[in-house]
Order: sequence, then C-alpha cells, then structure tokens
Amino acid sequence: MGIFSRRQAAVFESTPAVDNGISVADAAPRGAALDPALRALTGRWTIDRPHSRIGFSVRHAMVTTVRGAFADYDSTLYFDGARPSESRADLVIRVASVDTGVEQRDAHLIGPDFFDVRRYPEMVFRSTSTVHEGGESFRMSGDLTIRDVTRPVDLQLDYLGSVVDPFGFERAGFDGTTTIDRTEWGLVYNQRLKAGGSMVSEKVRLQFDISAVRSTS
Repeated sequence: MGIFSRRQAAVFESTPAVDNGISVADAAPRGAALDPALRALTGRWTIDRPHSRIGFSVRHAMVTTVRGAFADYDSTLYFDGARPSESRADLVIRVASVDTGVEQRDAHLIGPDFFDVRRYPEMVFRSTSTVHEGGESFRMSGDLTIRDVTRPVDLQLDYLGSVVDPFGFERAGFDGTTTIDRTEWGLVYNQRLKAGGSMVSEKVRLQFDISAVRSTS
C-alpha cells in the first residue's frame, strides 16, 4: 500500500442540513476573519483511514496512560470554508474495533463492564453547532452517544494545513480533542487502589487526528 493510499477510506458527502446531520463549522463570531486557505477547502472530503486516527487515552493505576483507537467507523463531512455554518459531518464508530495493543484488555473493554458491544455496538457523535474561534481554531459542540446514553460535548478542532500530495490529491489535516467523564455515559466499572485512587481514571481524552482527501466524485 502506498503511503498516500486512498483505500479503506470513509466518504464525507455533501447533503442538505437535516435533523440527523452534524455541523462541522457554525457561523464565525462577528469580526473573526476566515483564512483564505479555509475558504479554498469548501467541498466534499474523504477520511484517509490509514493516515488518520480516532483514539482515546486514559490514566491507568494513577501512574501511566493507556492509549487506544477505533479502526472501523463511518463518517460524512461537507466543509464550507466561506460559510462555516453550512458545514456538516457525523461519526459512527463500531466499538468492537477498539485496539489498545493488548487482546485481553480489548476483550474487557468490549464486554459488559465497559462498552457491552453485544447490546450497544456503536458509538455516535453528531455535531449541533461549531463556532469559529479565530484563525484556524473552531469549537464544535455536539451529541455523543455511548451505550444509548446521549450527552453534549465540546470538541476543540484545529485546521493543520493543506497540501497537494505526490499523487496529485489535495489533502487537509484536522486535529480534534475533548475530555469526557466516562461515568456520565454509564461506563462506571472500576477498582480501588489500596493507597487511594482508582485503577482506571474517570476522565477520558478523545482524539481525532484526521487526514482528509478532497473527493473527486
């Protein structure tokens, strides 16, 4: 597979705003100038999965951090750099695709103590609004559903730049992060440590490292 392979990609499609759509960029605050480079990004895009990561990190046993990612997901995106409020996207993750590098830990995560994938196979994010905070930064608000519990979250989203790769494809990078309290979504399993504290932190950092390729269709 070439380093810029477009295989295993999730397509972002332009669609009219509907109740189930998500806003990737809402109206910019008055006086916040949009970078001309952002305006040039208007159109449909495709996530290049081999060069993107939908992941998380959580403190373990109070002394280290466990990191993982989800390999199987669908997403849609239409980005409008001139009118950010017209942008739309969503993300549906198959939770069984979780990978932390340890099979036993992954099996525990997809079991009833955590995600319980037999009953709740998908985790879904649908944005409700996004505010241009200035420069190349946005604050995306949306609804995150885990185990059939839906709660609002705010995502810090940064545009990292764009380039034409050696194969002639226009590529853009985005970095998104947010921190949630997993217990608010019913992920309450834990073990207490003798010295105090818990085995698994309640705070989980979600990370979206996106390499997107402009769709030609």
